[in-house]
Amino acid sequence: MGFGDLKSPAGLKVLNGFLSERSYIEGFVPSQADVAVFEAISSPPPADLCHALRWYNHIRSYQNQKGSLPGVKKPLGQYGPAGVADATTGPAPAADDEEEDDDDIDLFGSDDEDAEAARLKEQRVAEYAAKKAKKPALIAKSSLLLDVKPWDDETDMAKLEECVRSIQMEGLVWGQSKLVPVGYGIKKLQIGCVVEDDKVGTDILEDQITAFEDFVQSMDVAAFNKI
Repeated sequence: MGFGDLKSPAGLKVLNGFLSERSYIEGFVPSQADVAVFEAISSPPPADLCHALRWYNHIRSYQNQKGSLPGVKKPLGQYGPAGVADATTGPAPAADDEEEDDDDIDLFGSDDEDAEAARLKEQRVAEYAAKKAKKPALIAKSSLLLDVKPWDDETDMAKLEECVRSIQMEGLVWGQSKLVPVGYGIKKLQIGCVVEDDKVGTDILEDQITAFEDFVQSMDVAAFNKI
C-alpha cells in the first residue's frame, strides 16, 4: 500500500484517484491518517487534481485541532491503494509510545473482573440500542440552490462542476444542475443539494467550493428551504 512519492506529480495523481471515491484517507471523519498523509505533502495539489485539492483544503482547516483527531499515525505505506509502494522522502510518522506500553500493563485487574465488566457493558449497550430503536431520531434537512460563478467566459464550466461535485461529506447529497447566462457570454453554475443541518453548513460549502480558486470566483445561496 502507499501513494508512491507524495512530493511528486505522480504521487499526487495516485492520491487524487484514491480520493475520488472517498472523503478521507480512512473512515468517514478526519483522523490521524489524514494528518499523516497531509504532512507528507509539500504544497497544495494543482487545480486539475480536484479530489486531492478538495481533501487538502478540508484537512488544512483542522490544523489547529490535528492533535485531537482520532486514531494513531501509521507509516505512509499502510495507507492508500494496494499495489502501490510508498516512496515519499522524509521521516515517517512515529508510532505512539503508549502502544508499546499497553501490553505490559494490566489496566483492569483479573480476568474475572474483565469478564464481568464486559458483560455489564454489553448489557447496557443492548439496552440503550433497544431504547433508541423505539424512538427514531428526526433528522433536520434543508434544500439549497447554489450559484457558483466563474472568473470569465473562458472558464471550463464542465471542470468547474466536476470540482464542485467532488466535494463529498456525510449529510450532503448533490442534485441537478444547469448553466445560467449572467451576461457578456459568462454563465454561472446553478446546482442544488440536500444537506443535514447538523452536519453540513453553508459556510463549510462556501469554503470548500471557493477553494477551487482557478475556476470559482464566488458562491452564493440562491434559495434555502427547510425539508
